[in-house]
Formats: sequence, C-alpha cells, structure tokens
Amino acid sequence: MGSFKSSIFILVLYLLGGTLSNSLVQLNKNGYEGIVIAIDHNVPEDETLIQQIKDMVTQASPYLFEATEKRFYFKDVAILIPEKWKTKPEYVRPKIETYKNADVIVAEPNNPDNHEPYTEQMGNCGEKGERIYFTPDFVAGKLLHQYGPQGRVFVHEWAHLRWGVFDEYNNDQKFYLSKGKREAVRCSAAITGKNVVNKCQGGSCYTSSCKPDGATGLYEKNCEFIPARGQRAKASIMFSQGINSVVTFCTEKDHNKEAPNLQNQKCNLRSTWEVIRDSEDFKTATPMGTQPPKPTFSLLQIGQRIVCLVLDKSGSMSTGDRLKRLNQAGKLFLLQTVEQGSWVGMVTFDSAAYIQSELTQINSGTERDALTRKLPTVAGGGTSICTGLRSAFTVIRKKYPTDGSEIVLLTDGEDNTISACFNEVKQSGAIIHTVALGPSAAKELEELSKMTGGLQTYASDQAQNNGLIDAFGALTSGNGAVSQRSIQLESRGLTLQNNQWMNGTVIVDSTVGKDTLFLITWTTQPPQILLWDPSGKRQDGFIVDTHTKMAFLQIPGTAKIGPWNYSLQASSQTLTLTVTSRASSATLPPVTVTSKMNKDTGKFPSPIVVYAKIHQGSLPILRASVTALIESVNGKTVTLELLDNGAGADATKDDGIYSRYFTAYDTNGRYSVKVWALGGVNAAKQRAIPQQNGAMYIPGWIENGEVKWNPPRPEISKDDLQGKQVCFSRTSSGGSFVASNVPKTPIPDLFPPCQITDLKAEIQGDSLINLTWTAPGDDYDHGRANKYIIGISTNILDLRDKFNESLQVNTTNLIPKEANSEEVFVFTPENIAFENGTDLFIAIQAVDKVNQTSQISNIARVSLFIPPQTPPETPTPSLPGPDININSTIPGIHILKIMWKWLGELQLSVALG
Repeated sequence: MGSFKSSIFILVLYLLGGTLSNSLVQLNKNGYEGIVIAIDHNVPEDETLIQQIKDMVTQASPYLFEATEKRFYFKDVAILIPEKWKTKPEYVRPKIETYKNADVIVAEPNNPDNHEPYTEQMGNCGEKGERIYFTPDFVAGKLLHQYGPQGRVFVHEWAHLRWGVFDEYNNDQKFYLSKGKREAVRCSAAITGKNVVNKCQGGSCYTSSCKPDGATGLYEKNCEFIPARGQRAKASIMFSQGINSVVTFCTEKDHNKEAPNLQNQKCNLRSTWEVIRDSEDFKTATPMGTQPPKPTFSLLQIGQRIVCLVLDKSGSMSTGDRLKRLNQAGKLFLLQTVEQGSWVGMVTFDSAAYIQSELTQINSGTERDALTRKLPTVAGGGTSICTGLRSAFTVIRKKYPTDGSEIVLLTDGEDNTISACFNEVKQSGAIIHTVALGPSAAKELEELSKMTGGLQTYASDQAQNNGLIDAFGALTSGNGAVSQRSIQLESRGLTLQNNQWMNGTVIVDSTVGKDTLFLITWTTQPPQILLWDPSGKRQDGFIVDTHTKMAFLQIPGTAKIGPWNYSLQASSQTLTLTVTSRASSATLPPVTVTSKMNKDTGKFPSPIVVYAKIHQGSLPILRASVTALIESVNGKTVTLELLDNGAGADATKDDGIYSRYFTAYDTNGRYSVKVWALGGVNAAKQRAIPQQNGAMYIPGWIENGEVKWNPPRPEISKDDLQGKQVCFSRTSSGGSFVASNVPKTPIPDLFPPCQITDLKAEIQGDSLINLTWTAPGDDYDHGRANKYIIGISTNILDLRDKFNESLQVNTTNLIPKEANSEEVFVFTPENIAFENGTDLFIAIQAVDKVNQTSQISNIARVSLFIPPQTPPETPTPSLPGPDININSTIPGIHILKIMWKWLGELQLSVALG
C-alpha cells in the first residue's frame, strides 16, 4: 500500500574562505574596520540610497554586538559611489578600496522580482565568504515583512561572510521525521508556529492545516511552517533574524542537530555559535564593558584610472628573452588591457630609476603607440625596487594624489632593501600589483601586493606557458564597468620543430567582440600566420614587430560571432597566441571567468584549492569544460580538471564555481595558476538557481491566531531560460601562490582522501537502504580510494563522535571507483532495531592505500514510516496480532513480512536484519 521514502539530507551547498579573500576588513580590538560597501555602476543615481546604507549598518551594529555577547561591532565603513553619479565635495577619491575587494555589493537584481539578499560562499564551514549582495529595494526597506529589518539581515549575511556559517532553514525540504513525528526544519526547535498551506482556486484563497502524505509521513506539497509574531525563543539568527525575539545564534545547548539544513550538513552538526567561537576573530576579542560607538562612514567616489608601470631593466633582465617578453607583455597591456580614458605613466629601474613617461591620458591609439615606444630595450645594472616605487609616486603626484592609483611592479631580481619602503607604500594609498619574473625575483615582493590589495602574479622563463602576457592581461581595472574591461579569450603556447603547425580555434561569442586583438609571439623568427574568420575569410593585416618578436591584428568594429580558426607554422622555436576582446554591449553582460586560490601560501602537505567562477552577470554558467594549468618555479606543469559537482573541493553543485584540490607539489617557491574555460554544446546558463546562502524569505506570519500571508517567494520558471546553451572560450590568470615545507623527492604520500560531502540515503523497494555519493580519491579528489567504511547508528551524535565504535555495514564487495565518479551502494541494516518510527543515521569514511582516512562524511538519515492501516467499512469483531515469519528471498538479506489479517490481506515488506 505505500512505498517508504526517507527524510533525507538534501545537499545544496555554497562555496570559499579561511582563505584568500580580497577583503580589506580588519578587526581592531572589537570593531570591524575597512568594510567596503559598493554601489554597482548600473544603479540609477539616488542619494537616499547612501543614507539607507548608513541606516542599515547603524541598525546592524548593536544587534551584532548583543548577538556576539558584546564582542563585535561595525566601526568604520567606506561606501563606494559610481563614477557617473554627480560629484560632491564630501565624496573623496578611494585609496585601496575597489569594487573587486568590496565586501557588499548593492546592485539591481538579475530578475526584476528577485530581491533575495545572499552571500557568495566558495568554501567550507568556518571559511570566509566572498561578498554579500543586496538590491536597492532591499536596502530601502521594501521587503521588511519578508525578511525583517535590514540591519538584522546584514548581521545574518555578515555571519556567512566573516565566519563561514550556513543557513538553518531548508527551502528544498521544509519538514523531516524525528521518531515518527513531523518537525519543521528550524533552529532552535523552541520557535513556534503553524504548519499550513495556502490553497487558491478561481481567484480566491483560503488557509488550511497541512495534511500528512500517506506514503512518506511528511506533509503534503506546499505546506509551510508559519512562525508566530510573538515568540520567546531567542535563537537563531541563521534561521530567521526577522522574528522579533531572535537575538542570538544557536549554541550547543539549543542547536537542533537533527534538522536537515546546510549548517548541519556542512559543519558536522555543530551550532553556528560553536563555529563562530572557533574563528580567529573570537580568539582575539574579549567582551566590552561599555556600549560601542556608532559606525563612521566615508563616501568615496570612483575616478579615472591612474596607473604607473615600474619595470625592472637590471642586468638579469638580459637572461634568455626576458626583456623581449617584457616588451611583448607591456605592449599587450598598453595597446589593449588598459582602459580608454585611463592615465598611464612609466618608470624603469636598475640601481637607479628613470622616468620614461609622465602621466598620459589614453584617448586614442596615438597615446598607446607612444607609450609602447618607451618600453625598455637595454638591460644593465643592479636592482633597487624602492627607488623605482618612489619615482612612480613622484610621477603620479605631479598630477594627482597617489590615493587609489595603481603601480604595476615587474622584477626578476633580488633586493634586500625592499622592506625599507613598506611604510611609504602603506601611506601612499596606492595599490601595487606585483609580477615576479623567473626563479630569483625578490621573496618580499608579495608583501607589497598583500598590504595594498593588489594582484600577485608569477611568470616563469618557460615562454610556451605565456605567463608574462597572462599576468599583464589580468591587470584590468578594479573599478571599471565590466563592459569596459579587457577579456582574454585564448592564451596558448607551443614549441615547434621541423615546420610543425600550431592549429586551434577561438570562439567569439555574442557577449564579446569589440576591440578584439590577436597577438602572436615567437622566439627566433616570424612564423607563417594563417587566420580565418567564422565565414572562412582569411584575415590579413598583421602588424609585425621583428625587434620585439611579435605580431598583432586588431579586428575593426565588432568581431564576427563564431569560431575563428588559426594555423601557425615554425621550426625550432616557441610560439604563443593570445586573443583578447571586450563586451559587445554595455547592457548585455559578458561571460566572465575569474580564478583564484583559497590561499596565497601552501604549506606542504596542506592542499591548495583552485577556483574558477564562470558567470554571465549574476547567472552561473553550467557544464563548461574548465582546466587549470599550475606551473612551479622550476617550470614543471600540472593540469587539473576543475569541477562544479558539489563534491571534493567543490562546495556547491551547479553554482558556476568550479573547484579542485592541488596536491602535486614538486618544489618550494612560487607557483602560477592559469585557467581555461570552454563552453560548448553542454554549457548552459542556470536561471533556476539553487538555494543561496542568505536570509530566509518568510512566507507569512501568525498574528492574533490568524495567518497573514506574504506575497509568494518569486520563482524563476524554467521557461525563462535565455538561450539553452552557451559556446565560448576564455582564459584567466589565477595569480600565484608560494609553497613551503615541500620535502625532497621522493615526496611522501601524506594526502588522505577528501571528505565525502554529498552522501544521500533513501529507503527503496523492499525497504533496502540505497546510498549515493561522489567518490573521493586516494589523494583528496585525485586517484582512487582503497576502501570505504560505512557506519550506522540510531543516535546521530554517537555516529559523529564515536564513528569507530558504530555498527559497521559489510562493504566487502564495495570497490571504490575513480575520484568524482558516482557511487551507489544498497544494503539492509542488520543487528540494529529498525522499525516504524526509527531514525537511522549513516556516514562513510574513505581509506587510502597507506591507511590514511578521510574525515567522516556528512550524516545522511532515513526515517522508517509505516503508514497506518485504514479500517474497512465493515469492521471485523476483533483485530488479531500480526503473523510474523522470516522469509529469505535475496541472498544475505532477510525480508520480514508482516501480515495484518483484515477482510483482505495487506502485505508490507520491510528490510530488516
């Protein structure tokens, strides 16, 4: 009469942090300083929005202070105002604050009805998030009934961003069974409300109590838990900060460990307060004895981009083709990367500094060409980085303050005096991007990037990896509109012999095509260059620079959409091809790829996580083919396929963020990261986005015993897909990281399998338990694990805390598959009571060939529900007890048949040991 279904942990994760965040936020005693809230370029000018942002933060600060037991408050906040808004005397130029390092973005919604606040989290529990997203309508207080006061929501999102906690509700599974009883997913369980459904027919709606589903024991579809307005429960902010009485986070005392929500799934059943308590912030702050001051605000308006190149021309730059490669990369930056309207200056240095160009505004190709002629052509002398930086400050100050200006510093040499100008750099308010060239570049170089919020990149002497051009190509404006930024479509290199060909295709998609540039470099003599547009027409007109060993072609207007095919022929030399473009329209967002690592230092055997975010505006791009090339300081390269499968290093399936662990260290020193992304027939834009990490949309309230419904939460229909597939090609520099503690070869295997994070369980067929998960590897998410240990228990905490003592399932015939394959395992629980109302909890541990074990997986659950029997219309005089017999129909599995004798015979089979 009914099949048994389980109350399952549904996996909807979201991904980054403990990690390399671009944020400038610092905790000074108890106050957060350096918070950047940026108003997006496309938000129409509205001065009241600035005041509304101030009000939100001012309202949030005391709420945060009380919620954290008087530990934290918001001390100072910078609001970034778009360049196209009117200037005002109180708006000052930013220093190192940019859109790229903003903690909060206020932007128009992608879908006009969707104003959900959310936080982008790329990492796992306890790791910092990327940034918070609000819409102007949300900040203006137009969604008060649905989310509660904006200041409270800001605290909810801040907890995601700063401490890496997760939501305690679940939009995909709103109820679960506990000991046979239906419970709403919430935290704490002391929050009261009603389980009701809003039914509409013929234009009129009515509210009714939810009916149980006879098959699952859960409530019918569309049933909602509606909280009461008047509550006593004080927790939890990560469930619903909109409830007036809620002023704290759940602690271990009131945390609902059984609720199938993301906090339990990702944080090993720990309460949000336990995770916050483990944070670095908590370790450094003690409760205050007085009330905190109100937040202070600075209003910063974006101005023109000011950038000065500071280029090393010391003797070591004559090694190999370094000076030629600097010229090639410098020309790409000056001809293409730097945006129109920017001011650019140039300084070269050895043991002294030489001003090659004062600040020049880029208004046309004339200024770009003039600047390329200033690039250094002769190398000689020592290396004095501080001298070069001071000269750049002088160049900038002749026209503008150094606040918010950028310096691109390239060096290949060591310099023991670099720390002498650290204070001047900090005081300048300038952003310093560093490019380390070759194995001997100054070790302190990265410190300059870190202290100023700049990019740090590394390029080896292996020309075929195109690292120097990639580094300069990545130096787009941190503040410019995305439609103005240069986008790299391709970056390839190859060493050819005996008139070999380097052939390939570059896809120009509909979102790009303006200012398209093909750039080819070589190491000895010009190759044969053949290029055809999508119509098959051969493209001539390459400008050849034999001195710099490069040729380039700028496509006039907007490049044709489709595949551009190229063939390059040469002998005994290395060629590279780079293709860049810009957005085809100011209103259609381009497909963008941004890549990064979870940290900028890798201490063996701690793995590095490589991430690539592929989006069009705020829409994730799914099913792309994404590859990372990681190159060590000695030129060895490793290729990783990045995945968006919600397993291993990837925290959320189908969110457009592709991830993978890197464990293939081969030496200490710098490693560079580059990502290729290809969208073909399978790539698609995702419109129906899974639950994001953000405040819960409250469906309604109970006021004076009556349900008052809010408008339904906006759903994005599948018919709303704009284009079912996306063809594109992109490359992106992911910057660099520095490895330490790497032992000499042979490098020992100290990498365990990664944690299984997507275990699901359900009762199937004759009450067998069906498990599915993504296979981990031998080393994190690479290779193949050696075996699995599956533990089961009727007590969720016993399973978590005493996994080794739990009842183990026989896994003799379960041979692990290759990492990232789907695993399926069916078993029947033996030697454990499994009857109506039983909640069974299941977890897995993977073991590698040297007996290193993974962390325990997320805990999945099944709840056995046997539907009650409906008596027939003519009752029998008595109800005898059931006849019970054991009937073995499957080898190794016993089927317990319970036969109730009604007028007819109803037979129900339940898997049991």
